[in-house]
Amino acid sequence: MKKGIALFLLTAFLAMNNLVFADPVFEGHAEKTDQLQKLQDELFTGQVETLERSDVIHMTVSQVLDSNINIEGDEFFAEVVNDVEGDSGVIIPKGTIAHGRISQTEAAKRLGRPAQISLDFDYLITPDGREIPIEGRMSTKLNPVVQTSKIVMQDLGYTVAGGAVGGFLALNWLGIEAAIASQGYTLAGGAALGGAIGLGAALMRKGHDVLIAPGDEIKVKVNTSVTLPVYRETALMQHEMFYPGLDIMISDIKHEEDPFGEANTITLTIMITNMSDKTFSGLDLALVNDYNAVFRPSIFGDTKLMFRQIKPGDKVVGHISFAVDNINRKFWLTFYDRRTKKPLSKISIDNAYRKVSAKTKKKNEKLRSKKNNFKKVPDVLEMEL
Repeated sequence: MKKGIALFLLTAFLAMNNLVFADPVFEGHAEKTDQLQKLQDELFTGQVETLERSDVIHMTVSQVLDSNINIEGDEFFAEVVNDVEGDSGVIIPKGTIAHGRISQTEAAKRLGRPAQISLDFDYLITPDGREIPIEGRMSTKLNPVVQTSKIVMQDLGYTVAGGAVGGFLALNWLGIEAAIASQGYTLAGGAALGGAIGLGAALMRKGHDVLIAPGDEIKVKVNTSVTLPVYRETALMQHEMFYPGLDIMISDIKHEEDPFGEANTITLTIMITNMSDKTFSGLDLALVNDYNAVFRPSIFGDTKLMFRQIKPGDKVVGHISFAVDNINRKFWLTFYDRRTKKPLSKISIDNAYRKVSAKTKKKNEKLRSKKNNFKKVPDVLEMEL
């Protein structure tokens, strides 16, 4: 009986080992390797480029960073807002996620010294799932000479303004006759008193706090060299949806300021050829971002196309503007069915942007990075009385 049980256990053990080391496991591994190689061939050209030390990557943070709230060591994520290109093509695509930590914070101080935030970045996560170690840094801290000169000029303004007010008050209280009789000493005294008050205000003046919000563009300096593969252009194309007979070509994409000075407007130059069975107008258009937020045409832009009927057989060219919440997100120009309100066509703004002129891209980049001090506007309820 015992021999029978031992023989059974030995047979079972050998059978299990045969299952573990059977050929199909190796075949599956080979198949997985082939699939991975095929995916790499679809994504990359086979060429490599180097992200050089001192290169700059433009990003926007995913959450608010506030000098009054955040502390050193806080983690955050940011997103690359435009393609980083080498000589042979894109090496870091738009939408790549960056991981970072707050390395230093300083509160605002008297004498007009502003708050400061310094950010360190340690790795990137590309849209295809690769994790790339980097060393990057960004800081709102100004060069000491620049910062000192700005503070001096602001404080000089306080002092001069105080002197002017003091002189005006002396003239108003004592009169022009007293100024003439004293050979101007009353005005000088008033100006000196006003200047002293202005200087006191300058000494007590507190610098501004810092706030970096989603949509604000930051420039991250790379501190190491990294070799990266070059993406195929087809691998970076965003999904689109087309409606039979409706042809849309976007020839230009400009980033602009709204009437309040905020860089949140996207203006498109488009050509629409409508050979479909439907009639459209500009009011049937919208920009939809990757969070499915919908933005209708702006009344502050060119409104000719907005109110025009585009009937079957029509061909129109024009401009149309959209005010959005974050100009750095991915967007699709979307045509809606007037009756059902369902999208019929979705044209990627990112795909079209790759064909926009270098001159336009440079202007857009300059506008987006216009804000560089990240000054926090104090809430009315938080302002000191």
